[in-house]
Amino acid sequence: MKNIRIRIIVATVALMLSVPFGVQSQWKYLPEKEAIPPHPRLLLKAGEEQALKNNIAADPTWAAVHQAIINEANKMAGLPELKREQIGRRLLSVSREAIRRIFYLSYAYRMTGQEEYVRKAEREMLAIAAFSDWNPSHFLDVAEMTMAMSIGYDWLYAKLPLATQQRVAFAIFTKGIDPSMNSKNAWYKTATHNWNQVCNAGIAFGAIALMDQMPELSNSIIDAALESIQLPMKDYEPDGAYPEGFGYWDYGTSFNVMFLSAIEKLYGTDFILDKNPSFLKTGEYRLNMAGPGYKSFNYSDNGLNGSLNAAMFWFASKTKNPSLLWTEKHYLSREIRAGDRILPAILLWGSQIRIGEVQAPKNVVWTGAGVTPVALMRTSWTQPGAIYVGFKGGTASSNHAHIDAGSFVMDADGVRWASDFGAQDYNSLESKGVDLWNRAQTSDRWRVFRYNNMAHNTLTVNNSLHAVEGFAPLLSSSEQSGFINAIVEMSPVFGNQLAAARRGIAILDGQYVAVKDEIKTLSGQETVVRWTMLTTATAKISGKNSFELRHEGKRLRLEVVEPAKVSLKTWSTVSPNDFDAANPGTSLIGFEVTLPPSTEASILVKLIPQSAKRTSGSLPPLSQWPK
Repeated sequence: MKNIRIRIIVATVALMLSVPFGVQSQWKYLPEKEAIPPHPRLLLKAGEEQALKNNIAADPTWAAVHQAIINEANKMAGLPELKREQIGRRLLSVSREAIRRIFYLSYAYRMTGQEEYVRKAEREMLAIAAFSDWNPSHFLDVAEMTMAMSIGYDWLYAKLPLATQQRVAFAIFTKGIDPSMNSKNAWYKTATHNWNQVCNAGIAFGAIALMDQMPELSNSIIDAALESIQLPMKDYEPDGAYPEGFGYWDYGTSFNVMFLSAIEKLYGTDFILDKNPSFLKTGEYRLNMAGPGYKSFNYSDNGLNGSLNAAMFWFASKTKNPSLLWTEKHYLSREIRAGDRILPAILLWGSQIRIGEVQAPKNVVWTGAGVTPVALMRTSWTQPGAIYVGFKGGTASSNHAHIDAGSFVMDADGVRWASDFGAQDYNSLESKGVDLWNRAQTSDRWRVFRYNNMAHNTLTVNNSLHAVEGFAPLLSSSEQSGFINAIVEMSPVFGNQLAAARRGIAILDGQYVAVKDEIKTLSGQETVVRWTMLTTATAKISGKNSFELRHEGKRLRLEVVEPAKVSLKTWSTVSPNDFDAANPGTSLIGFEVTLPPSTEASILVKLIPQSAKRTSGSLPPLSQWPK
């Protein structure tokens, strides 16, 4: 290793000359002197395989997960090695496949001892090491590639030829760690969103993998990452709600957990979890974000369908709360899809849990305040036809957010009646010149059809955008039997459009959903208020104040109770913009009402499933709803 050691030492010294004298040996979190354990030291140390094998032998669920990984590793043997194929500004799909292949193959070798897995992983790592770079202009790509290479280098170290060790180690340093020192790329260290979590995790994995070759720099990187990653961890406060939504929870939180798990394995402590107690609560958020049909509350830039998530097993183990795995139990009962790139981590974090003994959660309401407050309500965890409502406040100025404060989704009788478009492919917009990441009030972002309030299940006033900087907090919630509800203060997002606005949503008598808005118009001007709901059901006007929705033999009635005089409408989901995605099989339904100046008005809409046995009359003012 002499050549690689010399090259890394020279580069390390050059980097450290730019660091204030003495900083590299003054760690905030790490002990001053710590013996460096041998390879493998990431996530699973030598000899720990036997405990996994024992758990796999004792539980058919874990045996199935293990076999799914082995089967997929066998398929990888026949695949051509990865190539540097960039899509738009991203190499991310290649980096993600690199983690999947190298993690699976490394796991397969450590659990079976069969060297063909090592040889395939080696070919993949050598191919990646030969890339011109790992695309530092989009640093997520670098971080994920660094994690992939670090796992393979560390887990297979003893079986890799010296020349391969040298080439892979040099690539980890020059194409992963070195670019992270460049201030142009290192902005993620002060970010409060998923970039911080993913990038700190990936580069820390590189530092741990190369720790014996550059101990001072590795310690500096790890110590700084322990400080930096607490910025996004603070955004889970106070209850565990993740600001960026369901899919980005899977991304940012999973990499945060990979980081904490690696640190704890290396040092015997994670150093920071006790300083961030809200982070441990976030498994409840992810659990409750899925409806009875396992479709997510897909607000912001997120997809609709969930899947098995490895990080949930870490949370269940850490909190000693197996009910967090209620949804994961469903995924494990089906054919296990080996698409999750960190799937082997499930066996590291959860294999001591007996999935067959996982019980349904007890609470049917979960609320979280914070950057993106949510209320997640249901009538049952065990009935497939249960009513489910996901309801949100928040602000369009947060990362990946849409203009959707007050929006909701609603399931009943096994159908999602009130929907959200969720994300549009970023490259499809960026390639058309859309300034997608500017969140100013006049930004291109809000011209995207799926992203503004007109396409969400909320109110629109005078055909105008909500105030992007406005923040809608969650005011109250209740799990009272027969009157499950939550209320959001909407006034701030209407800026100078309304004098006041609040929205409450309730599940009443376990039978139907009521959406109640209380607004006050400004003086001196007439106001047109639009109430909108997106649906994938077939919808038609069925009466003076009602729609009938049909889907796969099921029905739901949307009934406008207040005000008595409204103009029912449907709006097309076909956009005239060439950059907008098609939205087949969807429609926007609702109504408009014109209100005089200085008027206090109540809007009450009932969503009544076919299965409802009773629907009560009028509802009390929001101020009188149970809290």
